Amino acid sequence: MQTKTSQTALEINGLSHFYGKFQALNEIELNIQPGQFVVLLGPNGAGKTTLFSLVTRLYNNKHGSIKINNFELNQHPTKALRHLGVVFQQRALDVDLTVEQNLKFSAALHGYSKKLILERSTEELQRLDILDYRKHKIRKLSGGQARRVEIARALMSQPSLLILDEPTVGLDINSREQILQHVRNLCEKNNLAVLWTTHLIDEIQADDHIVVLKKGSIIKQGVAKEIANADDFETMKSTFQTLLQ
Repeated sequence: MQTKTSQTALEINGLSHFYGKFQALNEIELNIQPGQFVVLLGPNGAGKTTLFSLVTRLYNNKHGSIKINNFELNQHPTKALRHLGVVFQQRALDVDLTVEQNLKFSAALHGYSKKLILERSTEELQRLDILDYRKHKIRKLSGGQARRVEIARALMSQPSLLILDEPTVGLDINSREQILQHVRNLCEKNNLAVLWTTHLIDEIQADDHIVVLKKGSIIKQGVAKEIANADDFETMKSTFQTLLQ
């Protein structure tokens, strides 16, 4: 169980990014607090994946500042990334290894002892309701089960911030809902900060903090029902569809 902290899980200030002369992100400002579930909503090509890549340091940040748990990413990359868990849109599991082997391999890269790896893998798989599948090879799992394994792997280091890039792409409705609920529970029960990127409006709830990204700029930011001036889903859906057009 994570303890509450006064530190900001993610702080982004004045973040811009260019591909040659094309500006993919324009002066992004974003803060995520411990226990907060933030939805980064935007159409394909809005800049969500670029932002994700900068926060995970797949791309080098040259314009603006990114802090993870108060550590500036460029100045203290090792310390900053130690507090970050990542679930990529593209699957990153070895399908010929078992669930347990995938978690052990990932945790071993952090230098954890065998005892600690066993304790944490058991804890995370149990929390995500897939402990019974620990001896199954990834290729034998459903898409939703495999995605839970990826979340469990990302949580092995007990990060303070978990970011997920379009994590429900390709999943059926039931699997999408289960994954969403599991991640929301982590925020509530473990004080985990989450940045959930998506282009699917039906994945948001009335009390979610929403960041609407369009053509590289944040055009709206705040609580979903306040942005839409309504708390019923159909009105919110209509409002956000209009914003993303």
